[in-house]
Amino acid sequence: MKFRSYLYIAMSVILLCFIAFTIQSGGDKLLDPKKPIGVTMWHTYVEQMKTGIDELVAEFNATVGKQEGIIVNVTAVSNASVLNEKIIMAANGDPGAPLLPDMALVYPSVAILLASKGLLMDFGTQFSDDELSAYVPQFLEEGKLGGDTLYLLPVAKSTEVLYVNTTIFERFSKDTGVTLSDLSTFEGIANAAHLYYEWTDAKTPNISNDGKTFYYPDIPFNFAMTGYEQLGDHFVKDGVLDFSSPCFERIWNCYYPGAVTGSVAIFDDYGNYLAKAGEIVCTTSTSAGAIFYPDTVTYKDNTKEESVFAILPYPVFEGGQKIVPQRGAGMCAFKSSKEKEYAAAVFLKWLTNSAQNLRFIINTGYLPVTNEAFSELMSGKLTGYQNANVQKMLATAVAMHQDYEFYIPPVFDGFDELQKSYVEKILKFAEKDRQTYLSLLKDHSPASAFKILSHDALKRFKE
Repeated sequence: MKFRSYLYIAMSVILLCFIAFTIQSGGDKLLDPKKPIGVTMWHTYVEQMKTGIDELVAEFNATVGKQEGIIVNVTAVSNASVLNEKIIMAANGDPGAPLLPDMALVYPSVAILLASKGLLMDFGTQFSDDELSAYVPQFLEEGKLGGDTLYLLPVAKSTEVLYVNTTIFERFSKDTGVTLSDLSTFEGIANAAHLYYEWTDAKTPNISNDGKTFYYPDIPFNFAMTGYEQLGDHFVKDGVLDFSSPCFERIWNCYYPGAVTGSVAIFDDYGNYLAKAGEIVCTTSTSAGAIFYPDTVTYKDNTKEESVFAILPYPVFEGGQKIVPQRGAGMCAFKSSKEKEYAAAVFLKWLTNSAQNLRFIINTGYLPVTNEAFSELMSGKLTGYQNANVQKMLATAVAMHQDYEFYIPPVFDGFDELQKSYVEKILKFAEKDRQTYLSLLKDHSPASAFKILSHDALKRFKE
């Protein structure tokens, strides 16, 4: 009896283990390679970026997808604003709206709306803790939208860097002694911008006050928000902008004087557009834009000049901490059948695997999302770059990954509107004062004109 009891117990344990194993590995049996399931995806990797993702999707479908029974179909490719509009329309069930895809590349501000409607899958149900530990923690944290549920999976991220047209800068540096190291702080950039305006103005002695712009902070909101973080404060507090902090005056003094007097560009688009025309020497802008910086500048008079860009770490306000914004969307998966959710997870695990992730980023200029991929970049052995600026940007990003803290912007409904309203306000204010300044120059020196205009400018802006 005793032997039979032990045998019964042993057989029961074996049976339970078998059942547990079957349940655990059941996902492998969700799909049938003979009857593949299709999953749809929308993304924003347009122009040159689109090529990289298309090749990877095709490769997945021909390999892992074929073995598993998964076919990924890209059914919409557009810029972020258009794609976001479609997704929001679909989520709200608006008339004429398209059906939601199985996966979509969205920004956190859109993801939080989708999550509030209960539309998004929790990636924690498809990824083990060990699998998630492979990702850069800050990138993963952003996808939790301020909570504990992972709604966005990072597939490629970006940050901000300083682009400098060294072809122009070296001529300026030779005559003035300003060096690239002087551009490591925003105060240094503001000073260099003032000197550059004077230097270019002096080249046409018969024409007064025709100096050129030197710097452009791509997305003034990011410039202010990151500046606050570097200086130990927060620009956004309880859903509103805090202009009362001493930090804002520091940021104002590195932007307003140059914008009004002409050494800092007043512009509402990506910095690379100004760089292509030689209208600026440097800009702080997204690292993902490295691919768009030209090797030839075409000036307003249609003359052309070969150009070389240095890509440097994001500047820091004097006395501040090395903090830089992290940018870029993440991939969400919409709730559907267990088969489609599993299929989406299989594809995204493959796409963010170090090998695929690195192949994607060297073609597009984005940052990798796993620790292993960053380690591979640090080794300096990565090859296959199709663009020299992307290679330089990634080398800078590796250094920043080691020395900087990646700041996660707040996520809440209305954040995009807050950003948009600030940009519109400060650009409109700067442009109006710029025109007033030019009028004052008819009867006043530049120093006197600026003094008249600027003595109450900050107060007027805050009103």
